[in-house]
Amino acid sequence: MSTRQDDRLRFGGVAIPYHWLAVCSTAVLIGSYLSILYRITNVVGVAGDLLFVVAGALVGAMLLARKLPAWTAFVIGAILLVIGLFSYYATVPGVYLSLEQADRIIADTIALLTGLSVEMMREIETWALSVAPAAVFVPWYLVFRRRYGLAAASGGAVLGFFVLTGDAGAFVTLTGMVGALGIVAFGTMSRYGGTIAQMDVLAVALVAMILLSTTVSVVPGGSASPILPSSGGGGSGGGGGLISNDKRVAIQGSIELSPKVQYTVTSNHGGYWKVASYDRYTGDGWIRTGGSRSYEDQSPPPGTSYEVRQTFTVEADRVDAMPAAWKPIRVMGDMDDKTRISSTGSLSPRSALTKGESYSVRSRVPTKDPETLRDSGADYPSEIRQQYLQLPGSTSNRLKERTSEITADADNPYEKAVRIETWLEENKEYSLDVERPDDEIADSFVFEMEEGYCVYYATSMVTMLRTQDIPARFATGYTSGQRVSEDEWVVRGLDSHAWVEVYFPDTGWVRFDPTPSDSRSDAEQEMVNDARASGESGVDTDESENGTWTPEPTTTTTTTTTTTTTDDEDNSTSDGVDGPNPDPGDPQNPDLGELTSAVTPTETTNSSSEEGGGIPIEPPSREQLLYSGLLAIGVLLTARRTGILQRAYRTVWVRWQPRDDPETDVERAFNRLEYYLAQKHRVRRAGETPREYIASLSHVGVDDRAQRVGSLYERARYAGDVSREHADEAVSLVNDIVRGSKRRQSSG
Repeated sequence: MSTRQDDRLRFGGVAIPYHWLAVCSTAVLIGSYLSILYRITNVVGVAGDLLFVVAGALVGAMLLARKLPAWTAFVIGAILLVIGLFSYYATVPGVYLSLEQADRIIADTIALLTGLSVEMMREIETWALSVAPAAVFVPWYLVFRRRYGLAAASGGAVLGFFVLTGDAGAFVTLTGMVGALGIVAFGTMSRYGGTIAQMDVLAVALVAMILLSTTVSVVPGGSASPILPSSGGGGSGGGGGLISNDKRVAIQGSIELSPKVQYTVTSNHGGYWKVASYDRYTGDGWIRTGGSRSYEDQSPPPGTSYEVRQTFTVEADRVDAMPAAWKPIRVMGDMDDKTRISSTGSLSPRSALTKGESYSVRSRVPTKDPETLRDSGADYPSEIRQQYLQLPGSTSNRLKERTSEITADADNPYEKAVRIETWLEENKEYSLDVERPDDEIADSFVFEMEEGYCVYYATSMVTMLRTQDIPARFATGYTSGQRVSEDEWVVRGLDSHAWVEVYFPDTGWVRFDPTPSDSRSDAEQEMVNDARASGESGVDTDESENGTWTPEPTTTTTTTTTTTTTDDEDNSTSDGVDGPNPDPGDPQNPDLGELTSAVTPTETTNSSSEEGGGIPIEPPSREQLLYSGLLAIGVLLTARRTGILQRAYRTVWVRWQPRDDPETDVERAFNRLEYYLAQKHRVRRAGETPREYIASLSHVGVDDRAQRVGSLYERARYAGDVSREHADEAVSLVNDIVRGSKRRQSSG
């Protein structure tokens, strides 16, 4: 006689083959990492192409699985991957069939496996479309060949890759792990049979995975964030408002900034001290694609520019940013060995700078001459177009239409940029107290929000410019800060700022700032005054306590200069030493400082004005609710599997009895008594009457209360003669027995 169990899972009258449950689990596993690929392709507007490629891979796998053996899945998958990666590397600018290409492939692979997010790759759309067919085809093919272990392993390997790159967050990772577990479990049941009771094993494994996913970080320092909220500031160290040089920034809601001093700056010109710029807009934040490299001197911007020589001294305990006027062309002294340069030309320290450390930078700032910019045209280099015109697939048509209306009377990119900048300044109010929208940031700010701070203004302007095919990028850094002498500024955390850089042929990147300046400067001064009044430390240096330095009004004629540079970093003089005016928008007034954090303030607040305030309580996200629900279900099933749930139910059942009709009450009272006696002494034997059972236990202390309950049970069961009083008596007697009450006289 065969001992093989059923190969179907049965729920009532419905029977589902375990094989198809394994197929569904494979779909869950594949879907977990496809969600990552969909997200990143949607950012660059090719999500539709991804779905087409995936559909082809799924159909092809199902058809070929009927005719070809399992091992061919890996051959076909390898061929698809090689073709895809060759297509990707062939599209990367400057990479050719040579040793250079091999070096690039190896470098990219190592970078991805050590934590570089795929979202930061330049040709992300080509890469995603290249790897998707193989990642989908192999596990889907194998599950239809009923090679369940290999299907789980191949899909798990793809998911593991995205865990290593930091693109798979805790929720996606957990979902994929559940899918892999389901493939193995249901595949085993399909092959060898199983019962519904074995489903509890899956529940136990699920709970273990959930608990591990909340406490264990797979890749230290990875970019993925846990689902469960945690406290903690950024890596800036020194106080709210300092902007780090992170590759990814997320736009927040309300913020509160620190008035503490971050840097003192000695410079021959004031200006905006840039930290970083970002090219890829995701709809809810920014990413800087490409990596960083060892420092080397940079070429100056094309066209006319003036020189800014600056020295920054760190006043905070620890910082991980190196602000400098754009464009930095030389780091002077021995700091060049300790400096890296990003793919967008900004500086960053190899390790955090601490209080008292300083560095000097020579920059060439493009001259913002309106006539020159109006005549610059729109003949952009192909690499600039490709990198700085990207918009997410979620960008609405109405945003492009509104921008076209705003720029209708402008006939060149410069005038369009000015129109957009002016419209944002005049139509939106400045405020740090905002609620972050759930939808795409730029669209929400333009159409739904009445107020915001610099991050919202800059994000919206960059997006609006890109809808008009004008290359632009999101930049972060600091305004000049408080001017304390002719050539010195004090920069606080609340001077951190975000602005826009627009590309013009033959000039380079030119700054535009759509955030209203008056509201910013007023708010900054108020925050500094409040901090001084409350005696907060670190708000001033010896120089800033003496107030703001104001130059004597003079009437001079200034000229712009060409990009002349020398190799003598110590003795060369500035071509524009007499002071070309950097920009009518430059904050030469020391009170003109941006008060908001561009991206990552140390402190956040809901800015509630209600008395008593307290810690703001935020509602749980959809991911957290789903996560908690899965955990609750898993815990309940685990409790059932281990018998904990049954024991807990019996513990309550034997001590508490809901009331019904008298006959039912007496029968349940006796059942409770019998369960209690079985747990305390022994189980009633087959064929043993209630009276005989209770009498046999008299020698172990079972008294006449139990005998009275047995008598009432026999009357109810066999004579049908029981009253409400009898029922009340039976329930009360059993309550006394199970609760350990002292013996009392029973009624006759």
